[in-house]
Amino acid sequence: MFGFYRFASVCPNLKVADTAFNTAEIIRCGKLAQAEGAAVTVFPELCITGYTCSDLFHQELLLKNAYVSLQKIAEAFSDSDMIVAVGLPLRMFGRLYNCAAFVQCGQLIAVTPKIHLPNQREFYEKRHFNSGRDLLNSADRISWDFPGFGEVPVTNFIRSGCVAVGDASAAVGGCSAESAGSEICFGVELCEDLWTPMPPSGELALAGANVILNLSASDALVGKGDYRRNLVMNQSARCMAAYVYASAGVQESTTDMVFSGHLMIAENGSMLAERKDYGRDSEIIYADVDVQRLNMQRLSEGSFQDFDATPYFATAAEFGPLPEVRELNRFICSTPFVPGNIDARDANCKEIFNIQCAGLAKRMEASHAKRAVVGLSGGLDSTLALLVIAETFKLMNRPASEILVLTMPGFGTTNRTKNNAVTMAELLGVELRTVSIKDACMQHFSDIGHDPAVLNVTYENVQARERTQILMDVANKEGGIVVGTGDLSEIALGWSTYNADHMSMYAVNCDIPKTLVRHVVAWYADLARSFISDEKTADELSYVLRDILDTPVSPELLPADANGQIAQKTESILGAYEIHDFYLYHFAKYGAEPAKLLYLAKRAFADAYPDEELERCLKLFVRRFFTQQFKRSCIPDGPKVGTISLSPRADWRMPSDASFSDWLEN
Repeated sequence: MFGFYRFASVCPNLKVADTAFNTAEIIRCGKLAQAEGAAVTVFPELCITGYTCSDLFHQELLLKNAYVSLQKIAEAFSDSDMIVAVGLPLRMFGRLYNCAAFVQCGQLIAVTPKIHLPNQREFYEKRHFNSGRDLLNSADRISWDFPGFGEVPVTNFIRSGCVAVGDASAAVGGCSAESAGSEICFGVELCEDLWTPMPPSGELALAGANVILNLSASDALVGKGDYRRNLVMNQSARCMAAYVYASAGVQESTTDMVFSGHLMIAENGSMLAERKDYGRDSEIIYADVDVQRLNMQRLSEGSFQDFDATPYFATAAEFGPLPEVRELNRFICSTPFVPGNIDARDANCKEIFNIQCAGLAKRMEASHAKRAVVGLSGGLDSTLALLVIAETFKLMNRPASEILVLTMPGFGTTNRTKNNAVTMAELLGVELRTVSIKDACMQHFSDIGHDPAVLNVTYENVQARERTQILMDVANKEGGIVVGTGDLSEIALGWSTYNADHMSMYAVNCDIPKTLVRHVVAWYADLARSFISDEKTADELSYVLRDILDTPVSPELLPADANGQIAQKTESILGAYEIHDFYLYHFAKYGAEPAKLLYLAKRAFADAYPDEELERCLKLFVRRFFTQQFKRSCIPDGPKVGTISLSPRADWRMPSDASFSDWLEN
């Protein structure tokens, strides 16, 4: 379903050198994983025999029993499409190798020998095994005739045997239109391979491997678990891949070594599932990996296009179709732009604010601007912009009086927003001017022949353009620049008036979505005393900011209601910004199709919004994102603060007149 595949990482209970016991437990755990819908189940290094057999690896009986166990495991899963990866010692070319073996549908589909053999302190693998470097580095296809299985490729690169998606005969190869973009390719490492300066997974990822499987036996030392965790997460991020790691458990512990049974499944730098608690019983963790998302993200990374993958394709093993996830068991964050962890959220807000201030300071200096001019409405976006300007002027050792704030009340301005804007400006010590736009707009209505009783888009846009004209002209008069206030969500939806709030000399909020703007303002309110030296002033400012946070989002272009309250509420028209930000994140960052966006949204917002509202918002998002590109094609400069930006100069380029019919149909 939409490229999701379930992976299982297993630490089985075992007895060192007791292959019959270990085999039975491996099969039992594998059957549990199969029942949970796992597509791939990974066991630890040398799990059939136990990693700590030492010189018993040179015993003929142990080697024979290990091979018989591999046959039993393959037979046990002859009725399953699930791939089972197990570790055992195997003889090939007159040498003994520490190998990972992969079985599917009763067949041995690939064997991967370990490349880097640790041979220091408590490890002495070279005493028993040979490195598989020469076998894996060959440009020719190397295989070995395994009794009962036939010729099996010796490789650490395993790709899908189904035909390319989109081929008319795709169904014959086991692929379907539903799995388009979901092709899986595995790279294989064994324990120490990951700990080296140049892990094999790096080249394997460049060759196309989007899931790295690591069968490991890493012992427990103080601090080693955290280091191991960082290795897996960082390598998954560097490779833009999933990383499935299974390590030996406490039953391997012997003599001077103790093992913890560390299990991990990471995806592109994020830990999806983990277990490291020294459990004494068999343990299994599961995670649903979004392979389609990994593939789409790689398309935008040039480094993945430059590697010559020919040797890997020449030596690759192949596997048949895998079962895709049908019932997703994966946390879908409803606010992907906002970290759930409070400390991480605060750290992000601080970094974003610093980037905004640094970018504006550079623009002020480079343009030799005497003043920063901003329109303050009493809404969230202009509030954040003014906070950034105020802090920027402190950084440049310039007085707050050089900041010029304009409030421009119109037909929809309420006392609440106007009073908050005035109070905020006064507390920050900036120059405040009030310029009513009502008379100018009435004159313009007369000039263009518009009836002011008709509250349509003309009525609204006349006000928006009048405000921008005032800001631009005042900035010219004062030798300053206009600082834009629009945010990333508005840019994505085109929720701005062309050549009005759409335009400025520098837009400090352009890369921050609405959901995150709210958190940055709240973060500033919490820390107001660290920005404002006078505690009373800081507390009063914090109070105003919290009232602004509680104010409905509105352009205030239509008249207030009978009680003087905001009548025009943006989220009543567009839908909740958190829904649109969710769609924007997965659409722009991972290229998710609308059907998948809706599928994810229904899980992320299961208890918050009805399905009908999620679908309405998605249709609106698609229409507006496509039709409003012409506004994005000429937006002003602004600081990039995250991985998603809609700047036409680098991050997002698309035709302004592209059709969206296929997206709506999907």
